[in-house]
Amino acid sequence: MIAGLDGILEAQGSDFIVVKVSGVSFKVFVPTSTLAVAGSPGDRVRLRTHLQVREDNLSLYGFATAEELEVFELAITVSGVGPRLALSLLSALNPARLAEAICSEDVQALTGVPGVGKKTASHLILELKDKLSKKRIGVPLASSSAGDSEVIAALRSLGYTSNEAAMALASVPNIKNLSLEEKVRLALQGMGKR
Repeated sequence: MIAGLDGILEAQGSDFIVVKVSGVSFKVFVPTSTLAVAGSPGDRVRLRTHLQVREDNLSLYGFATAEELEVFELAITVSGVGPRLALSLLSALNPARLAEAICSEDVQALTGVPGVGKKTASHLILELKDKLSKKRIGVPLASSSAGDSEVIAALRSLGYTSNEAAMALASVPNIKNLSLEEKVRLALQGMGKR
């Protein structure tokens, strides 16, 4: 099994990157949060990966953080959720926001993700609520940092609604020590990809 890749970024697409490792190029499907921090072609990139093996296909999925990988692997255990839908969930909501939506049974937040209907949202809540609350992935929205409220305020000053700003903030990867400007830039990039 391929648990991770450390190599040079060769190319990017809308939902994948190509990483060259020791002369071998791997096409890796990634959420937008990982795509946003992957860098430019020629940059070194490190990914945690999940290899999906099927009779007729091998697909590699990559993540910038262990938390993203963990949530992805939990999501694909849910009936009706395949790897592509799990990537959509992580592209729309960072791991902390996704865990919060599931633990608080926020069907509206989940159905806001393309490809997720009420039935799938109910399955996610039913099958993952206990697992996510025990793992304590992310932090509850109520205890979001002052930096998050500054990002929302900055987005609101640009003309976005509170809801749009909160959804954009959810697309920002959970990386420590990002400046306010970097968070706003990543949030705006996330909005542009919806």
